[in-house]
Amino acid sequence: MKALITAGGRATRLRPITNTLNKHLIPIANKPMLFYALEKIAETGIKEVGINVNPGETEIQKIVGDGSRWGLKITYIEQVGGPKGLAHIVLNAKSFLGGEPFILYCGDNIILGSIKRFVDKFVNEKLNVLLAFARVPDPERFGVPVFQDGKVLRVEEKPSQPKSNFAQTGIYIYDSHVFDAVENIPPSPRGEYEISDANTYLIEKGFNVGYEEITGWWKDTGKPEDLLEGNQLILHDLSDIKNEANVAPGVIIQGKVKIEKGTYIGGKSLIRGPVVIGQNCIIQDSYIGPYTSIGDNTKITNTEIEHSIIFDNAEIKCGKRIVDSLIGHNTVIASSCDSLPLGHKMIIGDNSVVEL
Repeated sequence: MKALITAGGRATRLRPITNTLNKHLIPIANKPMLFYALEKIAETGIKEVGINVNPGETEIQKIVGDGSRWGLKITYIEQVGGPKGLAHIVLNAKSFLGGEPFILYCGDNIILGSIKRFVDKFVNEKLNVLLAFARVPDPERFGVPVFQDGKVLRVEEKPSQPKSNFAQTGIYIYDSHVFDAVENIPPSPRGEYEISDANTYLIEKGFNVGYEEITGWWKDTGKPEDLLEGNQLILHDLSDIKNEANVAPGVIIQGKVKIEKGTYIGGKSLIRGPVVIGQNCIIQDSYIGPYTSIGDNTKITNTEIEHSIIFDNAEIKCGKRIVDSLIGHNTVIASSCDSLPLGHKMIIGDNSVVEL
């Protein structure tokens, strides 16, 4: 069995962050989102992975490499013809996948627990397709299964009136019959070849389609609030707890906190986990609250931060309380009292959100 991971697209809902960074490299708990997908694939015993990328992409290749750190062999597959849906990504990867069964894994999904049981069910029940569903409060955002007598009758893409509260997650297992589907379905009204339509095609043609419910949490990180919730979910289950920082007397560290080497925490600082702090940071006279991840080489002074993702090389010295925020690479947030004339001074790109 092989795996195909999606890591393309433009992620317009995450701009301005994704103007300069591929969505799948956004750090969740200080680790690129794509790494979580690779870890889940590696746990199944699969060795060959294709990663679908945008034409001209180089950053993913640089950061992910050849896959050897996970015991994988990675092939990068450029998306030909533009973004035309998940079914088109499968068709685009046909020569790589060959006739072998494979996992299709959307690289912007994060999930609790192993997916090996999905693979085991696919093999043991001799399925042609296995779909993973999760209960969600807003199924109209997703592909929604329609059930009859315990079986999947069809899958409807983003229905205005969902017939169940399940969502089709970004994890699928197929055998080679999926190519019959992706080669024969028409584009949807939005001009994409929907994987929901491919799944419905296989069901209607009588192939053996099974499903499994994800009983733990699952998160599709399509919006800024989804990234923050994903970060929260990962940090909640934080187990690799270590403190390699230089911690000054009087600093208080509470709860599950992971701090990398080279970091200094001084002054009247309080770190209340779950929190992860990267390498070579300086935290001075600041409060870092639960569900915050701070990237490498970041300096925070006289500031309170909670439930936020701070990327590498940021400098925050504003004397304010920051919550529910994504703060990108090389960002500077300073006090409006640091220079004259007094006032809020901003350089803000397209699609930014600021609350003052």
